Amino acid sequence: MKKPLTLLAVALLCVSCAPAATTAPVPAESASTRHTSSAPVSLSANSGPEAPGGTAPATLGISWDQASKDKAVNVAEKAMADFARPAVEEKRWANDLAKWLTPQATADYSAVDPANIPANRVTGPATLSVDDANGFGVMAAVPTNAGTYTVQLLRTGKDAPWKVNRLTPPSS
Repeated sequence: MKKPLTLLAVALLCVSCAPAATTAPVPAESASTRHTSSAPVSLSANSGPEAPGGTAPATLGISWDQASKDKAVNVAEKAMADFARPAVEEKRWANDLAKWLTPQATADYSAVDPANIPANRVTGPATLSVDDANGFGVMAAVPTNAGTYTVQLLRTGKDAPWKVNRLTPPSS
């Protein structure tokens, strides 16, 4: 009787040490988790999928106009002016800057010590580098006494406010 128990123990040990299967069965989708397309997929000339109804518009529904450019320049300059204040107390600096920032940028800049920022004033108007195919974002060059910063601005829609996602210091 002792021998069969020993063999059983060895067999169980071997089974427990064996690698598990690398594939798991895919659970059947229920009606509540099944995904359906809101529009049929069309095929391009090369049989590849294409946007419903043809191709996506160049600006995805947001076109550039002078008002959009003016608003982007205004936000870039004001955000840079609030950023370039190394002598301001940290909490006040962060609170003043936060109104211009995307949620991600707010998190990213929350640990910045303003005393480490080399610029302390904006020295000229911002200039935009507009990509006509992208109405959701723009890069602005903002001159400061420490060089020209690049400010990335984003918006979620034509009437949505511009928000700063990144302030990049001069390369030198």
